[in-house]
Amino acid sequence: MNKVQLKRFKQLLTEKRDEIVKKAKQTLDEDMALDANDLPDEMDLASSEYLQSFTFRLRGREKAFLDKIEKALAKIEDGSFGTCEECGEEIQLKRLEARPETTLCIRCKEDQERLEKDFG
Repeated sequence: MNKVQLKRFKQLLTEKRDEIVKKAKQTLDEDMALDANDLPDEMDLASSEYLQSFTFRLRGREKAFLDKIEKALAKIEDGSFGTCEECGEEIQLKRLEARPETTLCIRCKEDQERLEKDFG
């Protein structure tokens, strides 16, 4: 992979990371403000708590995604970006363009998904 491609992937991953951090800050600033005085009854309070719980679950998934992004950025820096962690082969450029945070080539990812399906 050439330097121009690496630079493009670094920029793409950095933009994804910044967007996740921005959403997390927005959640803390706006969405997590639960004021019982603003909610007239128990149903509204329960609904609001459910929405908060759902938002936390979404942010938890984003945290895992953020970890993958950070790992990919570290791989760009150490020169191992684009190499499958399972088989050591180069990950195809099309796959990296679709999922730059990936750590597996398509064959190894399919094998992993088959195993997960078979063993739950």
